Amino acid sequence: MRRQARVLLVYPRFTGASFWNFREACTLIGARYPAPPLGLITIAAMLPQDWELRLIDRNVEELSDGDIDWADLVLTGGMLPQQVDVLHIIELAHAAGKPVAIGGPDATSSPELYASADFRVLGEAEDVIDAFVAAWSGGEKKGDFLAPKFKADVTRTPVPRFDLLKFSNYTFIGVQFSRGCPFTCEFCDIIELYGRVPRTKTATQILAELDALYSLGYRGHVDFVDDNLIGNKKAVKAFLPTLIEWQRARHYPFEFSTEASLNLADDKALLDLLAEAGFFTVFVGIESPDEEVLRATQKKQNTRRDIVASIDKIYAAGIVVIAGFILGFDDETPGSGGRMTALIEDASIPVSMVGLLYALPNTQLTTRLEKEGRLHSGHAVDMDDGSADQCVSGLNFATKRPRIDILRDYHRVVSAIYTPQAFFGRVSRVGRKLRVKHIKGGFNWGRTWVDTRRFLYFTVAATVKRPKFAGQMALMIARGLFSNPAALPHMFKMAILYAHLGPFSQYIGREISSQIGAIEEASRTVPDNAWEGELRPA
Repeated sequence: MRRQARVLLVYPRFTGASFWNFREACTLIGARYPAPPLGLITIAAMLPQDWELRLIDRNVEELSDGDIDWADLVLTGGMLPQQVDVLHIIELAHAAGKPVAIGGPDATSSPELYASADFRVLGEAEDVIDAFVAAWSGGEKKGDFLAPKFKADVTRTPVPRFDLLKFSNYTFIGVQFSRGCPFTCEFCDIIELYGRVPRTKTATQILAELDALYSLGYRGHVDFVDDNLIGNKKAVKAFLPTLIEWQRARHYPFEFSTEASLNLADDKALLDLLAEAGFFTVFVGIESPDEEVLRATQKKQNTRRDIVASIDKIYAAGIVVIAGFILGFDDETPGSGGRMTALIEDASIPVSMVGLLYALPNTQLTTRLEKEGRLHSGHAVDMDDGSADQCVSGLNFATKRPRIDILRDYHRVVSAIYTPQAFFGRVSRVGRKLRVKHIKGGFNWGRTWVDTRRFLYFTVAATVKRPKFAGQMALMIARGLFSNPAALPHMFKMAILYAHLGPFSQYIGREISSQIGAIEEASRTVPDNAWEGELRPA
C-alpha cells in the first residue's frame, strides 16, 4: 500500500539585490513578484494525486511554523541565488523534525552543498520522480535519485499545477515548450543541465497548459521560459500556426515573451509567425560588442550578423528586444565598456541586463579556469548573504585583465545606460521603430482589463510614491502618441521597469565603487610583486 503524504512545496527566496526581481515595478502595478515557480508546480503535477499539497512562495508570502507543522515532507530547491534560503529552509524543517527533499539546478550542479537534505532528486525529475515516490511510500528515510543526463522525455511532462498559484501575485506566468540549446557558449550552464539537442513538448501539451490557465481565469502575459525557443526551429515553426489558431479562437487572451538567440532575426517568416501568435518581447543574449570575445567564448552565432541591424529586424516585426551583456571575458580589451554602451544606444535596447562574468558550476568556463588554477575558493558557494547576482558578485576567478579595469568599465556602462535621459530616450526610439501589426481578432476584454487595471494602479501609485517617475512616463506617453500610438502598450511595459532599474543601477554603482575603492586602498599597501593584475579574495 502506497504511503500518502502531506507535502509542503517551498519556493526559496531570491535573497539579495537582483537585476531580475523588478520589485518596485511590480509594486507599482499591484503585483508582488515577476513570476511564480514553474518548476515546483510542475513537480507538484508529477506527485500522486492523493497526496495533499500546499505551496509557499517565499518571494511573495511568509513561511509559517504552522505550514511546516502541517507537512509530512518538505520539498524545495532552486538556483544559485536561492542557495542561502534553500539551506535555511532545510534547517527550519529539520528543527521541526520534518524530512526534506531537495532538487533544482543548484542542487544538481553542486549536490555536495545539500548533503544535509534527506532526499536529493538530481537532474530532470521526469525520469526519477517515480523512484523517489516509491522510496518515500516504502518508508525510506533517505536517498539520492540521479536522473540520466539529457534523457527526460518532455512529452510525458504533465500540465503544471497552476491552480496552486494566486495569479495576482505575479506579473506573468510561465510555460515551457522545449529544453536545451544547440549552441556551446562557454559560460552557460544550460547545455550542461539540459543538453545541446532541444527536446520539445507536443502542440497538444502546450495547448493543454494554456487551456488550464484560460479555464482558471488567467489573462495577460505568459512567458515561454525556454532556454532558446528557436533551438529547434523546425519544431517551433510547426507549432506556431496551431498556437495562432488557438489564440484567434479565444480573441488573444494571452501575450507572450520568450528567450531566443540572435539568429532569430535571420528568419522573417518565423518573426512574422511569432508576432501573429502574440509574442511581444524576446530576450537575446548579446554578451559583448567585440567579435574576438564572442569567438573566444564560443558565442560565434553573434559574429555572423550585424547586431544592430539584426535587432532592427526584430523591432520591425513588432517585437521588443531585452538583451544580456557580460564584462570580464579573457579576451576583452581596453574600451570594452565604451563599445558596449555605444552598442546598447545604437541598437536602442532599453532594458539591457549588464553583468560581470560568473563561473557557474560545471560549465566549460569553470572547467577551464579550474585547470588553469584561476578559480577562487568557494566559487560555487553563495557567500555574500544571498547576493549571488552577477551584477555585484561576479568575477569569482582570477581575471586576465586587471580586475579594477573591468570594474571601472562596468561602472561606466551601468551609470551611462540607466540615467533617465538615456533610458527613456531608448524607449522613445524603440517606440518609433516598432512596427506593431494589427492582428484580426486580437482584442480581448479580459486581457485589456488586466492591462487597464495595472495602468490605473500605476498611475495612482506612481503619482503618490514616485511623482518624478510618473512625470517621465507621462512625457514618454505623449511622445508615443505623436510618433507611433500602436507601440504605446509595449513602450509602457518597458518603461515601467525603470522603477526598478533606476534605483538598482544606483545600487550597483555604490557597490562597484566600494570594490574599486578596496582595490585602490590595497594597492597602496600591497608590495608590487604580490600583484597579478587583480585583488584576490582572502
